[in-house]
Amino acid sequence: MSPNRVRTALITGASSGIGEEYARQLAQRGFSLVLVARRGDRIADLAAELTDRHGVRVESLAADLAEEEGLLRVEERLRADGTVEQAPVDLLVNNAGRGASDGLAGQDVAAIDGMIELNVRALTRLTRAVLPVQIDRREAGITDRPMGVINVASMAGLLPASPLGAVYAATKAYVVSFSESVALEAAPHGLKVTVVLPGFVRTDMTRSMQESGAPDIAFVPKERVVTDSLRAWAAGMARVVPGPQYRAASWVLRAVPHGVFRGIARRMR
Repeated sequence: MSPNRVRTALITGASSGIGEEYARQLAQRGFSLVLVARRGDRIADLAAELTDRHGVRVESLAADLAEEEGLLRVEERLRADGTVEQAPVDLLVNNAGRGASDGLAGQDVAAIDGMIELNVRALTRLTRAVLPVQIDRREAGITDRPMGVINVASMAGLLPASPLGAVYAATKAYVVSFSESVALEAAPHGLKVTVVLPGFVRTDMTRSMQESGAPDIAFVPKERVVTDSLRAWAAGMARVVPGPQYRAASWVLRAVPHGVFRGIARRMR
């Protein structure tokens, strides 16, 4: 296949919020897309819109990544190494995720399992599925275009403690550590792996916070999150924190001793 063929990106959690914004910006850049989400009707409508507006090829793949059947179907798509119907994936965007804001003792066990399945297991398995194909393509000289993975984590993954968000923060800490380690493994093969650490973004996941009257400065536009992360990935950066307020916060978190932070968190519960 020609090294100048159209690039393809697969985006999970593409039916709304940050995932939908990734789809829009990548379509503007001329990428063919594979949209993955549980809500098949939503991604089918988005696929039709993006095809009509940008003239790009868009596949819809309805799948629940917290379930083995759905995860296997997306892994199979990521392993495609080049046909007319299924082009190989140049960029995997692991955006799908779940959150919760209850204390651990009050959380439903099934909800906890689902969060871990989606935020940790699915992200890991999908990254594992695509990298060997990308490495083989690079080593075979099939393409010299950028390839790799963007993993969406959260600023919560940097917190030393997160009362009322223990499981969520722990899953995102895993995503940060996992992504930065895989970035080092992938670099010798010419692949780029970037982890994105957004703060609060106006999405369905933060609806209750928005309704409670949180100040505007607490939120970063989803457009900014996607633009900054795509630039960081293209530049080969292993980590990006979108938004100046959260970049400043990340530096503060590095400077504040864990004991001090835990004391502050204890008083804010």
